[in-house]
Amino acid sequence: MTVIVTGGAGFIGSNFIFYMLKKYPSYRIICLDKLTYAGNLSTLAPVMDSANFRFVKADICDREAVYKLFEEEHPETVVNFAAESHVDRSIENPGIFLQTNIMGTSVLMDACLRYGIKRFHQVSTDEVYGDLPLDRPDLLFTEETSLHTSSPYSSSKAAADLLVLAYHRTYGLPVSISRCSNNYGPYHFPEKLIPLMIVNALADKPLPVYGKGENVRDWLYVEDHCKAIDLIIHKGREGEVYNIGGHNEMRNIDIVKLICKELGKSENLITYVSDRKGHDMRYAIDPTKIHGELGWLPETRFKDGVKKTVKWYLDNRAWWEPIISGEYKNYYERMYKNR
Repeated sequence: MTVIVTGGAGFIGSNFIFYMLKKYPSYRIICLDKLTYAGNLSTLAPVMDSANFRFVKADICDREAVYKLFEEEHPETVVNFAAESHVDRSIENPGIFLQTNIMGTSVLMDACLRYGIKRFHQVSTDEVYGDLPLDRPDLLFTEETSLHTSSPYSSSKAAADLLVLAYHRTYGLPVSISRCSNNYGPYHFPEKLIPLMIVNALADKPLPVYGKGENVRDWLYVEDHCKAIDLIIHKGREGEVYNIGGHNEMRNIDIVKLICKELGKSENLITYVSDRKGHDMRYAIDPTKIHGELGWLPETRFKDGVKKTVKWYLDNRAWWEPIISGEYKNYYERMYKNR
């Protein structure tokens, strides 16, 4: 099988490529990535010379480039990780999120229709559901939960999801969608909560926490997510949405304190900053559907996953130290210095 993985130089996409190449050595994996600020070609260094792997630098919004790749490779499956994904950046510049996350998805599906594929899989997010109240731990997101977005990012992902389902209904395109909770693990770009806290704590820098840090997220170890997508593209039903959750609800402040403990750093590094606009309070996913249909359950307990993640960042300074200079450093200063 030939699989095109878009956004494969990013965090989850790269982990998915590593997982698929290891599990299916006979598959041909094509990575299509624009290499924006969060796409890091060095992440793919371990597989760049593999005979059954190819990297192509291109934008999913570039119809000519996408069609050319499909013409060359004739993929059976497309897994779309390519997206602008950082909420703060979407508040700062919504336009690029609409362009990449909506228009780029439509270009990919048009290519799938033209060249014929067995499955187009859209990687989405639990953020399309909005948020849940902190005082109702019994409430969880299911696949039937209404879409209720809070940011330009989540709105763009919800729009893409609806477009994917429309292509299935209108054109018969074989599609599936997964909506996952917050991922963490190796190769996570250090603007997101867990890697940012690890990197800053190692340098004894302030650990910026929005508001009081009471926002709750359901955390999913990235390899568990990859296993779920693998099941969906091979065994999941066409036209279906599958929620992928980690059964690991944690307050942001508790995560930061756990990382301080793992690294032997003082909690005095924690600095509370003004809250994000439209900040969702709680996400929590019910993964009953994917468990019942495909037998998937998360395997990694949060405390074990955090230990593995901290160790990875300690062992792989050569990967993340270059990232925290240049454009990212400018962005970081712009986001946090006046808070």
